[in-house]
Amino acid sequence: MKIEFQNPTAEKLYSKLLEEAPDLYIAPKRVERRGILPCGFGKGGTCCRNCNMGPCQIVEGVEELKGICGADASVVSARNFARLVAGGASAHSDHGRIIARAFYEAVHGKAPLEIRDKRKLKIVANALGVDTNLSEQEILKQIADKAFQAFSQQEGELILAHRAPRPLVEKWRKYKVLPRGIDREVVELIHRTHMGVDQYYKNILLGAARCALADGWGGSMIATELQDLILGTPKPIKARVNIGKNVIRKDMVNVAVHGHDPLVADALIEASRDPEIIEMAKKVGAKGVNLVGVCCTGNEVLMRRGLPIAGSSIQQEVVIATGALEAMIVDVQCIMPNITQIANEYHTAVITTNPISMMEGAIHVSFNEKHPLETAKEILKIAISRFPKRDPSKVYIPNDTVEIVVGFSHETIMYIMGGRFRASYKPLNENIINGRVLGVAAIVGCDQFRVKENIQVELAKELIANNVLVLTTGCSAIKLGMAGLLAPEAAELAGPGLREVLEAIGCPPVLHVGSCVDNSRILIAATEMVHTGGLGNDIYELPTVGCAPQWMSEKAVSIGMYFVTSGIQVVFGPNFPTIKSKKTTHFLFYEIEKYFGGSWRVASTANEFANIMIDRINQKRKALGIDKPKPRILYDMAMRRALDEARYIPPFHKLDYFGSVEMKQAVS
Repeated sequence: MKIEFQNPTAEKLYSKLLEEAPDLYIAPKRVERRGILPCGFGKGGTCCRNCNMGPCQIVEGVEELKGICGADASVVSARNFARLVAGGASAHSDHGRIIARAFYEAVHGKAPLEIRDKRKLKIVANALGVDTNLSEQEILKQIADKAFQAFSQQEGELILAHRAPRPLVEKWRKYKVLPRGIDREVVELIHRTHMGVDQYYKNILLGAARCALADGWGGSMIATELQDLILGTPKPIKARVNIGKNVIRKDMVNVAVHGHDPLVADALIEASRDPEIIEMAKKVGAKGVNLVGVCCTGNEVLMRRGLPIAGSSIQQEVVIATGALEAMIVDVQCIMPNITQIANEYHTAVITTNPISMMEGAIHVSFNEKHPLETAKEILKIAISRFPKRDPSKVYIPNDTVEIVVGFSHETIMYIMGGRFRASYKPLNENIINGRVLGVAAIVGCDQFRVKENIQVELAKELIANNVLVLTTGCSAIKLGMAGLLAPEAAELAGPGLREVLEAIGCPPVLHVGSCVDNSRILIAATEMVHTGGLGNDIYELPTVGCAPQWMSEKAVSIGMYFVTSGIQVVFGPNFPTIKSKKTTHFLFYEIEKYFGGSWRVASTANEFANIMIDRINQKRKALGIDKPKPRILYDMAMRRALDEARYIPPFHKLDYFGSVEMKQAVS
């Protein structure tokens, strides 16, 4: 069976796999042989199964085809959309809670984790309302307490949401969507969408907005900031992406880390360098242990450690199909249960590490944050034991690796733009104002098996050719890396204005910002662009736009909703989850913009995405009055004094993140 797939590497490996095991079911084969298309009611958001009188398939405007209880298409689609948001927010936020717990145990001496980025300590402390004049140890303890409080808080306002521009915070207050506590918003939204509770679609959708904000400005942001403190804030680093002979090594024990929790992968990296583990690997004929990433766990260790990524979520089966993988270590989220069936065709062990994420046919080794190295060594010993069972006749490693540059946290972007003592977004803003850079676009989210076109890649090429700087996260980032767009040399594909800027600072035209929780970095970057000046007073005024061209996970819906509620238009594809209700979709596409400045759109091809996104950026440029060249202004002394008075100093400088303290000490 010949597999036609959006990824040539996966296509080769899937075809090889089916030659060896023609009766084996793989994801693309399941798509092809299901025999029926996805249910139109379910796909469009108008199937209700919230009680046992259903499932009820709803047709808008037809009285007899409302739900048995009388729920119409707007109510049912809004409930279903809200539950997608709640599911996504809970996943990101539980990830944040895992990290917060590990951080708490580390600062209280109960876990052997170190704080690798102490420069960022005061930044995070300030954001959480902790006194930055306290001792380092007291700051750490209060950060840990405040992070946990964000989850359990029942009243008041989520403190990290106050990092947003003030006009945006006031809008959230006005429409009562400013989150109180992370867990409260998730639980309340599930309650509101229970049968017989909230029956007004607009009210349900505003509840979804509140829950999504608790994710983006809460759970995800806590995960990102605490991971930076524990594991280090990403900086530009050269790495490799996609399956190849220098990614998956024939002469080593190969172990893939897959999921979203970087703590497990980080411990495995340390354990792989342990003399005992290296010696064990040599005894079975290997040179050592080689770790590779898959999905967002891969992104986390890629941008901090330079660990190569073997593939995105849709390559998790084919990484095993190389026949050279001794173990796939999984933690949480986006893990397909079918990988155990693929592993059974080879010698590969699938090892789960989190008690909430178990799989039939897998080995379970619970990751112990208090004894991370010991747990990691136990896992690697299982992998090493599989090496002698490898069948050389089944090994096939396509040599498709691409070299990339990753690690563009928002702090790094500031540093690259302005240098150590002038780090800021001012050069970016100025180049947007003068027209060299048209605007900024984010390509984020999943990839999936039902989409044949490589949308992210073609879209990114179109955007950068039109002088749009692209930020990317998650599996979209991995796909763009495989296409060579995360390398500085890809600047050749950019339009003349963007290319001039990129060549001056030495960046790729597409910047890898991190994993899916790291979309919170984009929120902070957008806020810094606003505070830097020249592009309006709120996020919605910026010439920016976002998209998730192949959304698959509930997390993508939560991400999209918190960006929309923060003032950014988001384009989803290849479909939209409320499309069978005109009322709900109209609210999300048009009315919600009157509340927060952001809105949703849907597209199905790269060309459709590009047209919508570039049009949005041009619309914002026109509103700012920067769509046409301006005459040169000669400043008099009064105008210069006014500029000095209004000068914005980023908190990163006020709190010495970029080294001003060291400079002062050196001078004195």
